[in-house]
Amino acid sequence: MRSSNRFSHLINDNGVDDSMPSQYLIEKGTEYAHLAVEADRKGDYEKAIKYYRAAIEMFVRFLRLYPDSSMADFYAALIKKYRLRIKKLEQHLQKVSLGGKPKEKEQVDDIEVIYPNQRNPIKFNDVVDLEHVKLALKRAVIIPTLHPELFPLGWPKGILLFGPPGCGKTLIAYALANEINAALIDVSPATIMSKWLGEAEKNVKRVFDKARQIASEGTPVIIFIDEVDGLLQQYSDEVGGEKRVRNQFLMEMDGLKEKQNNRVPVFVIGTTNKPWQLDIGFIRRFAKRIYVPPPNKEVRKQLFQHYITKLAAVYEVADIDLDKLAEMTEGYSSADIETIVKEVQFNIAQEHFEKNNGVGKPRPITLDDFVKVIQAHKPSISPEMLKAYELWNDKHGTT
Repeated sequence: MRSSNRFSHLINDNGVDDSMPSQYLIEKGTEYAHLAVEADRKGDYEKAIKYYRAAIEMFVRFLRLYPDSSMADFYAALIKKYRLRIKKLEQHLQKVSLGGKPKEKEQVDDIEVIYPNQRNPIKFNDVVDLEHVKLALKRAVIIPTLHPELFPLGWPKGILLFGPPGCGKTLIAYALANEINAALIDVSPATIMSKWLGEAEKNVKRVFDKARQIASEGTPVIIFIDEVDGLLQQYSDEVGGEKRVRNQFLMEMDGLKEKQNNRVPVFVIGTTNKPWQLDIGFIRRFAKRIYVPPPNKEVRKQLFQHYITKLAAVYEVADIDLDKLAEMTEGYSSADIETIVKEVQFNIAQEHFEKNNGVGKPRPITLDDFVKVIQAHKPSISPEMLKAYELWNDKHGTT
């Protein structure tokens, strides 16, 4: 009964003052989260559920009272993770109560490894342009992996791909993994930071331990961290283990350069849209810092050609002025252009369905179909944004 009363004021929203300072809410939420994890790992799932709910209540109050905090996204992700965990534990308890056989204790912190046969087989030839990025990655990763004997001084272990969103950073990282038949460990900051609060730095170590184990058996490994700034930036109001996570990451990155690991084919590929949020300590760990720019006019033309060719396999496509489309899309990212062509596809398909109930051949796609979509779709990259990337590249970029 005492344990139940302990949580009633949290769960039923009674007796908690909404004027509580952020530090108190986070500290109490963190305390409950630690207790939840401890109970969870001991198999005391009923207690774990209660503590998870208590932690969620604290973090929800924090978000309601301090929605503009730089840590808001982190705690929102944490709440989501804990709610999913509660749901899973409740399903487990319900199964046991109905006479089901409980499973062995779950390995909740297993590292997911994606092998080549488990992912899209895209390679460099499938990526339009970005030739300078491909060349830099060939020099830094592909040749050292295939011919390590040519590199007695070692090779870069950390590579940062930076630039505007939607310009192919993630795509090129996956293509690189396929070029060297690497095992891919896809790590998100939210997974590292919020899967088990208080265990985040251990999660970082597990990732690198797993990578070294696989690589020592002869398979190259890429640890891929999308939006790495979410893991490595510094927050003015951070509390808890964020600093420990960053320090652990630095230690693991440095460990890849130690003598016993220097020849092991493990690479850390990080991407970011906000390179200026990384401090110099982290920047130095990424020996290669490669700018992935938005497509210029000629590349935009190639992108339109690439996607329209795919459309032409199903639809009749009139003679399209690709130069005009390229001129109209200054400031558009590669993803923007893909979205434009897909929107034309949806428009034609909808029109054909509404007019002909999908019977017969759709009308030909014309230049005007593209122009109308472009006029309704604003560019995602401003001149000011582009200037910021170019300045950072001038200061920190490598070839």
